[in-house]
Amino acid sequence: MKKTLPTLLAIAAFPLSGSHSLLAADIPEDIADMKVQDLRADGDEKKQYFVIRRPGEPPKEGWRTLFVLPGGSGDAQFQPFVTRIAKNALPEGYLVVQLVAPVWTPWQAQNLVWPGEQSGVPEVKFSTTDFFLAVRAELAKAHKLDPRYAFTLTWSSSGMSGYGLSLHPKSGVTGTFVAMSIFRPADLPRLSAAKGHPYFIYHSPEDFIPIAQAEAARDALKEAGAIVEFQTYQGGHGWRGDVFGGIRKGIDWLERHAPQGATR
Repeated sequence: MKKTLPTLLAIAAFPLSGSHSLLAADIPEDIADMKVQDLRADGDEKKQYFVIRRPGEPPKEGWRTLFVLPGGSGDAQFQPFVTRIAKNALPEGYLVVQLVAPVWTPWQAQNLVWPGEQSGVPEVKFSTTDFFLAVRAELAKAHKLDPRYAFTLTWSSSGMSGYGLSLHPKSGVTGTFVAMSIFRPADLPRLSAAKGHPYFIYHSPEDFIPIAQAEAARDALKEAGAIVEFQTYQGGHGWRGDVFGGIRKGIDWLERHAPQGATR
């Protein structure tokens, strides 16, 4: 299935199983078989997230997890795309967890989609890291998880959050996929925490974000002792070409390099 991001996002967000369900007739046919829950961490409407999976029984060893923080606006309209990632880009045994970027102010929603610890916006009541940790804690209570395979997928506006979560001592993240992102190490924790951590960096030479940013991330993380795979794709900013095939390659690489027995 080869579609660019604009085509994928043209499909309206579909109804969900659980307490926020709508009419099943509105679910796009190609993903009608997927299981989707629309949830709120800590009962907070600002902490919306989706848990997405194929039908079937949980793996005996526990679910592998892919936490997705969408780029762009980061909103719920990305959910059909993320559901297609779960169906078309991942092997069996995954829970895909999509966080929905909270909107605090119009300026923040446009310029700081995924706020860090020091956002400088008084209206922001919690950081992206706090949001992630709350979601992960709820997920661990509801499901048996395989701690060896807990990956993040971030791109564009969320890319820096992917780097940041990989460096947080309590995130539990064991592999990081970052695409089409800037890289500002001054806004991150110390890169020494990246030692031994696998990163799959994906960037187009035609992106309006200079590829030098991705190259700088590759070089700095390698210098810090991280395991880094750097791959390019054609077409500029956005998911281009064989979207799900490209994501699958990144996930396969992370699985091969995830630290076995990881509990971080």
